[in-house]
Amino acid sequence: MPVLAPHMREELAQAAFDLFAERGINGVTLDEVAAKAGVTKGSLYWHYQSKKELILAAAAVYYRNWQKLARTELAATSDPIEQIRRLWRLSVTLCLFDKPKRIFSTELFGLGLHDPEIRASWAQFYDTVAELFAGVIQAAVNAGKLRIEDPRRAADWALATFEGIKHRASFQPQICTPAERDALVELFMQTLFSWSDVRSPGGR
Repeated sequence: MPVLAPHMREELAQAAFDLFAERGINGVTLDEVAAKAGVTKGSLYWHYQSKKELILAAAAVYYRNWQKLARTELAATSDPIEQIRRLWRLSVTLCLFDKPKRIFSTELFGLGLHDPEIRASWAQFYDTVAELFAGVIQAAVNAGKLRIEDPRRAADWALATFEGIKHRASFQPQICTPAERDALVELFMQTLFSWSDVRSPGGR
């Protein structure tokens, strides 16, 4: 029986994510993941019975990383409009400038088209992100700064938009500039406000 080092399962998942993001999921073997984590292949198989299990674990690393970044952005301000802006800016920034995460998430989405477990994993993450966006939009509504009848629908639209940006970044790398990022952030905010009957400071 292999010696079970503390946190080895998490370290293997992180090693897998790093390699998958760098070289693509199909371009990485389990031997390479084990080598990067500094363990034998037998030790890897003690923790993960198949490559798919390791893919799902790597996906969880990706999800946790995104959520940690999002929480940091939200904690930086108490103003719900600024929280929306910061959350959207984070999303666009990752789509445009974090090529490894873009590669990994795109490949994961593709695998999910044919694998129900991977699809369920991505769908669950999607729901948590959509609920996060919907929550800050609802907070802006509650504060009288937006009038949006269905914050969740607005959040789903936001997610669909940055998935499109992610795909454009893969095939049109010329858009991956700070100027384009800033323009996309402003366009999103303008569109959000155009949907909203913005209340005057004194209310109605």
